[in-house]
Amino acid sequence: MPITTTEIESLLRAKFPNATITVHGDDGAHFAAEVIDESFRGLNRIQQQRAVNAALKEQIDSGALHALALTTKAPA
Repeated sequence: MPITTTEIESLLRAKFPNATITVHGDDGAHFAAEVIDESFRGLNRIQQQRAVNAALKEQIDSGALHALALTTKAPA
């Protein structure tokens, strides 16, 4: 069953409750997400993206989430 942008945002919100989160994609397979969260401060981009991927691990491992382009950063 394909995942939706709303489901992705909900999963990310559970891990990053104070983040600014934007998820785009409407083909059920390819998505883009921007996550801006204070917890990323001091982390490099790889560490930030690993944190986001960890929040979505089950969906990635199951194949429900096939492709996700990520933009992550700490707030300005």
